[in-house]
Amino acid sequence: MKRPLAAFGAALLTSGVLTCVATAAHAATPSGPAPESSAAARADNLLRSNPGAVQGASGEAYQAVRTKVDASGAAHTRYTRTYHGLRVYGGDFVIHTAPDGSYAGTSVGLAAPLTLGTSAKVGGPAAKASARGAFSGSLTSVGAPELFVDASSGRGRLAWETVASGWKADKQTPSKLHVITDATTGKVIGSYDEIETVAGTGNSLYSGTVSIDTTLSGSTYQMIDPSHGNGRTCDMNNGTFTCTTFTDADNTWGTGANSNRQSAAVDAHFGAAKTFDYYKNVHARNGIFGNGTGVPSRVHYGNNYVNAFWDGSQMTYGDGSGNARPLVALDVAGHEMSHGVTENVVPGGLTYSGESGGLNEATSDIFGTMVEFYANTTADPGDYQIGEKININGNGTPLRYMYNPALDGSSDSCWSTSTKNKDVHYSSGPANHFFFNLAEGTGATAYGTSPVCGSAPAVTGIGRARAEKIWFRALDVYFTSNTSYVNNTTPSNTARAYSLRAATDLYGNCSTEYKTVQAAWTAVNVAGNDAPCSSTGNDFSVALSPTSGSVTAGGSVSTTVSTATTSGTAQTVTFSASGLPSGASASFSPSSVTSGGSSTLTISTTSGTAAGTYSVTVTGTATSGSHSATYTLTVNGTGGGCTGAGQKLGNPGFESGNTVWASTSGVIGQYGSSGQPTHGGTWNAWLDGYGTSHTDTLSQSVSLPAGCTSYNFSFWLHIDTSETTTGTAYDTLRVQVLNSSGTVLATLATYSNLNRAAGYSQKSFSLASYAGQTVTLKFTGVEDISLQTSFVVDDTAVNVS
Repeated sequence: MKRPLAAFGAALLTSGVLTCVATAAHAATPSGPAPESSAAARADNLLRSNPGAVQGASGEAYQAVRTKVDASGAAHTRYTRTYHGLRVYGGDFVIHTAPDGSYAGTSVGLAAPLTLGTSAKVGGPAAKASARGAFSGSLTSVGAPELFVDASSGRGRLAWETVASGWKADKQTPSKLHVITDATTGKVIGSYDEIETVAGTGNSLYSGTVSIDTTLSGSTYQMIDPSHGNGRTCDMNNGTFTCTTFTDADNTWGTGANSNRQSAAVDAHFGAAKTFDYYKNVHARNGIFGNGTGVPSRVHYGNNYVNAFWDGSQMTYGDGSGNARPLVALDVAGHEMSHGVTENVVPGGLTYSGESGGLNEATSDIFGTMVEFYANTTADPGDYQIGEKININGNGTPLRYMYNPALDGSSDSCWSTSTKNKDVHYSSGPANHFFFNLAEGTGATAYGTSPVCGSAPAVTGIGRARAEKIWFRALDVYFTSNTSYVNNTTPSNTARAYSLRAATDLYGNCSTEYKTVQAAWTAVNVAGNDAPCSSTGNDFSVALSPTSGSVTAGGSVSTTVSTATTSGTAQTVTFSASGLPSGASASFSPSSVTSGGSSTLTISTTSGTAAGTYSVTVTGTATSGSHSATYTLTVNGTGGGCTGAGQKLGNPGFESGNTVWASTSGVIGQYGSSGQPTHGGTWNAWLDGYGTSHTDTLSQSVSLPAGCTSYNFSFWLHIDTSETTTGTAYDTLRVQVLNSSGTVLATLATYSNLNRAAGYSQKSFSLASYAGQTVTLKFTGVEDISLQTSFVVDDTAVNVS
């Protein structure tokens, strides 16, 4: 949803002097100043002393709406602006401060101070009539026109904004059309719909067999996700108004076929959870809205409804043609919910027209794609095609191609002066193409061939992990609502300039990443006057894997701290950690490394460490300076002793059939007659055995109570194989422990064709280090192109005492 900015008045600028006034939001006095409050106060002081830095004018008011403080202490405070009481769309800005509180620049879209009058020559009734005429479909209401300053171009003009609500021509898609009318001439100068839609038909359900989090209420499970902000998935029952939360008796949902209404709900519920996890675990953003709240998902909307949409607060999916093809693909979910991130990070979102609108759509394409890679499902592996599963064109082709956007026949692969005149889905092309080049490089790649524009040199990519970090930081702390590709009015307010600043922040000025950002933009014909490099020649980066972990009070948790030489020569990096909870300590082994090396960080807690979630800053310091990364530490309470002893796995011997466990097709069965006898009973789990390239998985989530002394995970394993070698592991079975977001915490064992055995043998492992946590135990069998290997599992158990 592209909401108009709200008008606020936290500070008044009169005759060049900024005077603060109290608002209800500041009525309560906190017990102590938070870092964000201190940083915002410093930004206010700088704004007060230098209004010209943001093109300030007499009669303006500003509201600080969000402050982000980096691990280094540098801060970024976002503001909205009003002019003589009128909100200014495109007037938002960011004030950047250095760690010592000094001024470090601004992000601002205005090219000059506002000087326009505020008396409309064309009145509100005329604007309302224009909005009524601009609406196509069934109109139900037209709101009161609002007089505001439209500065989306960098220069202000007086305009009316009127919201016309109703239904589109299909009579099922809701519409909230914002119509912008020039208040001087009466001409309609723009419009956008608050409801984000994607139209098409899907071929099938897309996510395969997956684990989802639900809530038990009495004896009934509800599709409400307690691990992801209580986001719920509900059934519209092919209507457009009432939605009923899905329920189930045994917590095994759907069948994988559309004939079961739960199947599409599984995809939608899974997509919402993975998008939530992606932003939280990769970008430290607490869900789509930044406040930990989950996203509601509505499935089976409308009748023969070939569409899906995001309305600013929830996802809605139609069932497609003949109600047979629900539009619940993973990248559709990630794309649409990323619009929610954009509009919550940048006040009002990136202006939904021209080049800013293209960047808006590209941001959703980029992060929708990264969600797909993050989820890493075998049914829908990551790629750089948008909507490839929903078959929007009816011929098996995707909606958009990030590696060469022009392949869709409408998008720009290279920026030109006409890019701003295209529909925002097509002006997204240069940014999509830039991101692909940044991550994967130009030329032939595993995901498609990316051409360069003109005579630009080839680009070697830096990988998805660093590319996604750069794009998110540019959005998070630098983009304004009217950021564009090329801007002759305000040259610094461009995606190229801001992504270079983001690369500098994360990896150092003149680093490999910085230079690759330059090259990737040049390769799509986006040039710029980049600030000259000021690197001393040596620089490095710091990264963590994993970036988060949980521990029961009194226990410890570890992560790997990796460094890399990003420019110049290697140097010694010494580590430190801050932000630890009371009673916790950190140790590094080794305490320093040569850049390019790694260290193990161990955080140890005491029984008195308070339960909660903490942001621990891990800093590496060398002669060239310091770089930091953030580790999210969750401390669980001890729980007062072992109160949940017993066997914790459901259906441990598989005798209840294909229930409780999540698995790929054909894993759980009665295979005694097929040559794979059980260890006990008549059911077992048979992974692989096909003699072709194949991957099977088997997993179950288990909650481990705190305070117990023994946590023993065991299973019986039989391996037979047609492989004849005695020296090469062609086919493997990994046994792993994952956290709730799917991150691998540990690989307990790896077996292969080399471990063949005539019968079963029992394997046992301690899970004591995960006490007080909910983890997933996962078996993954991978078979190569020839000669079968069968991994047969039976009689599993997690015994806690």
